[in-house]
Amino acid sequence: MTTTAHDRLGRRLRIAAWTGAVALLALPFVAMQFTREVNWTAADFVVFGGMLLVASLAFDRLTRLAVGWPYRIGAAIGVFAGFFLVWVNLAVGIVGSEDNPANQLYALVIAAAVGGTFVSHARAKGMARTFALAAGIQAAIGVLALAMDWGEGSRIYPRDIVGATLVVTTLWLAAAGAFAIAARNGD
Repeated sequence: MTTTAHDRLGRRLRIAAWTGAVALLALPFVAMQFTREVNWTAADFVVFGGMLLVASLAFDRLTRLAVGWPYRIGAAIGVFAGFFLVWVNLAVGIVGSEDNPANQLYALVIAAAVGGTFVSHARAKGMARTFALAAGIQAAIGVLALAMDWGEGSRIYPRDIVGATLVVTTLWLAAAGAFAIAARNGD
């Protein structure tokens, strides 16, 4: 692929990501016009908007660095995994309710993902290691939460912890796998 075609594709991906973020932010506002089931406050919109901004900036930056599809796919999955983890944790919590202090441990996963990205200078090989580490921390927190019965008393314990741990750990591992492929391809 020529550099010009590569630049156009990257630009289209970034535009699609930013457009999707704006649409996601508008979705609850539109839903509030039609149902009382969705009742967001200004603070809800600010927090969600901030999360979308950070995720969009991260994706934008990573896709500017991308050479091939495996790197772009790894970036998309990794950014989504981080966004999803924070969103679920803030909305309902993974361990019990969102107020359970054990949920704060998941900040370690985000710190590992962000820190590893900076330390590796977002190079594919380092990103593969970073997201594998994030997967390991994610899984370890889930196992610890189950071993310590931290979510006990929740209506859906232990399914909430097991399900979230499996889903998000799988996302981190998928991102790591895509970056490993990118590293083998020389991206």
